[in-house]
Amino acid sequence: MRRDRLVSPLRSVRRAVLARRRPLAAALTAVAVVTGIHAAAAPPPASVDVVVAARDLPAGTVLTPGDLHTVGFAPGSVPAGTSDEAVGRTLAAPLRAGEPVTDVRVVGPALTDGYPGLTAVPVRLPDAGMVELLRVGDRVDLVAADPQRGGASVVATDVPVLAVPAAGPDAAATALPGRLVVVGAEPAAVPRIAEASVRTFLTIAFSG
Repeated sequence: MRRDRLVSPLRSVRRAVLARRRPLAAALTAVAVVTGIHAAAAPPPASVDVVVAARDLPAGTVLTPGDLHTVGFAPGSVPAGTSDEAVGRTLAAPLRAGEPVTDVRVVGPALTDGYPGLTAVPVRLPDAGMVELLRVGDRVDLVAADPQRGGASVVATDVPVLAVPAAGPDAAATALPGRLVVVGAEPAAVPRIAEASVRTFLTIAFSG
């Protein structure tokens, strides 16, 4: 008797569940569909497009579209000084793959951001092999040698090398010898350096 009393309610519950399983299944399916639609309709996380190096690039690289690609950065994580107009600019320092291209990485006024009070001055050294010895961050003296009158004089001391642009593909076809180097100089020294660049041959001496 006791067993029959227990079995009877269980059978009733089972019959009730079976009778309602289709509506329950339909309701669960509807919930799943609504959840899926909501997930699909949710907007993607906010991001800001940033131009980065597509591969490791050495200093002096003239940037081409193949050297760069765009990556989405979370708002608030974008480095200062990024630009989407990097193609055609010359790298003043090496870039690692994935590193954003910023204004302090290319030849331009921002090169002196790390050297308060200095001015970026391009100078042409007549010996291209000499330029190969230079690296960004080196400190050098600029020495002017006069081939006509003889003698030499120091026109700037302890100037930092800001950029060593690569020689262009048409360098051999131009009449200009040597290679360009960008240095940081005190504003008062700029006229002296410019005059020496025109009237004499500039060479370098490594500061001690």
